[in-house]
Amino acid sequence: MAREHVLVVEDEEDIQELIRYNLAKEGYQVAVAASSEAAFRRVKTAPPAVILLDLMLPGMDGLEFCKMLKAEASTRGIPIIMVTAKGEEADVVAGLELGADDYVTKPFSPRILLARLRAVLRREAAEVFDEEAPICIHDLTIHPGRHEVKLKEKAVPLSLTEFRLLQVLARRPGWVMTRQQIVDAMRGPDYPVTERSVDVQVVGLRKKLGAAGDYIETVRGVGYRFKE
Repeated sequence: MAREHVLVVEDEEDIQELIRYNLAKEGYQVAVAASSEAAFRRVKTAPPAVILLDLMLPGMDGLEFCKMLKAEASTRGIPIIMVTAKGEEADVVAGLELGADDYVTKPFSPRILLARLRAVLRREAAEVFDEEAPICIHDLTIHPGRHEVKLKEKAVPLSLTEFRLLQVLARRPGWVMTRQQIVDAMRGPDYPVTERSVDVQVVGLRKKLGAAGDYIETVRGVGYRFKE
């Protein structure tokens, strides 16, 4: 059974109880706060393993709370999953670029929420990695040191930018990345990438990967992720 401490920041009591019940049933230790201010006091006294954060909160909204947490050294490492209403794509993008790790939209399936929670906790545990170590995922093998990609042992010729884009996404499977986050991860003297050109690079990369190009999923209105 899981024993991680999860802080649920949600002002609607029925949603609070839905989340608390389903997480507790899976063995998580659950604390609840109805406002950003109350949540911040809890974070300071008992830092959680992850925060489920509603964006529409009384007083300080979820985006401001996320920004405040990521601005402090003692709290910036706590993973955040945003809980949003449908149609709040701009808020999702803003939250991801502030440092949130993932999101779910209301109404949500408890099973989906639990899957997202487990995925974030797994990524957090595996976040330290060797930059030169090969990435083996699905039927792809990516060799950073050799600048080589193989699909079922067959070499796939990629440009430098395409290779870097694939590497950035494949290192964090399941992790939604905005175009700006991809640009930031790739930026450097050899990677003249802009938000607009990310879409063009993804199209070219998918074409070269053939059927494996489906591993790169479009998250409408937000960005991209590599299929977990």
